[in-house]
Parts: sequence; C-alpha cells; structure tokens
Amino acid sequence: MTGPGPRIRTERLVLRTSEARDRNAFIELFASPEVTTYTGGPQPRDHLERTAPEIPGRRPRLFVAEREGAMIGMVSLDQRDAERPGPARPDIGQVELGYLFLPHAWGHGYAAEACAAVLDWYAATHPGEPVALCTQIANTRALRLATRLGFHEVERFEAYGAEQWLGARNPANPANPADPADSPTPFDRPA
Repeated sequence: MTGPGPRIRTERLVLRTSEARDRNAFIELFASPEVTTYTGGPQPRDHLERTAPEIPGRRPRLFVAEREGAMIGMVSLDQRDAERPGPARPDIGQVELGYLFLPHAWGHGYAAEACAAVLDWYAATHPGEPVALCTQIANTRALRLATRLGFHEVERFEAYGAEQWLGARNPANPANPADPADSPTPFDRPA
C-alpha cells in the first residue's frame, strides 16, 4: 500500500490515512501516561510538538480511527522488527497488529471494532497470511481483546523488564469483537 490507503467504514468509525488535522491527537496519544502505560511511558509533549511531522503516522497500513470527524485512535499492521526483543517466530507471520486509543474513547468497544475491521481488510488483501500481536501479560484488557479478535497464545517471554504475551491469528479464525459475553473494556490495546 503506497500513498493514501483505503477508507474502511464500520458501524461507528471511519478508518483512514492520517491527515494534518490529526497531528494534535497523535501528540496526545504519545504524551499520555495513561495511553503509554504498557508501551514504555509518555514522551515529553514539548519534544513531540517540535518533532512530529506535519502529517504524523503517514505510513503503509496505519489507520486513523475517526469518530464524528475527529481522530480517537490508531490501528497499525507493521512488519515485525527482527531486532525486537522476543522469540523469532516465522510461523506467526511477518505482520503485527498494534493500536492506541485516546482515554476519552476507552470503554466503548472502539478498539475492538477498529481492529476487527483492519484485520478483515488485511485477510481480504493478503489471503492466508497470519498476524501477530504482542503485549505485556499485565495488560489484561489487551489480552481479552486479543482473544476476542481470534488471537491464540503462542508463547510468553521476558522483555523490557516484564513478562510478554505473543499471540497469532490465523486468517481462518474470525474476529468476534461483539461477543456478548465480553463487554467493552476501558482500554483495549497491546503494548
């Protein structure tokens, strides 16, 4: 995917390529202690304001989650970094799901809705390719969402001073973000 990516519409969201109007929301995401609890902590806001590009997040397979005309989060499918701590597992695929949502968007199921739509798009455009997801074991909400999205545990390992969970989703496993047994969680995001 090069240039502007696809627009995906869900029941409540638009998933789209980032635009200049999203810059402040990107800064808020990465400066927020709540959002970055499991991703290494917040970055200084003044540093982000000086260094963030005019259009942040402009890369292949990064989707801005928009609700009522404003960015509330992001979902990405990134190539797994060979230098990243953790096991090398070619069997779980080369692409990893990641997501972050602003605190005011927590608890409404938006992360589940957005991630399911992006995973469905990826399965349709890359048939048969699995997707990985990695998060800290302590991030119980992310683990619940991973299960709802069809990820299964592959292994656990230690990295960044915490126990990590590595999961895989085979395209044959359907996402089930609206499982009535699971109510929306306050914050569904992997580390």
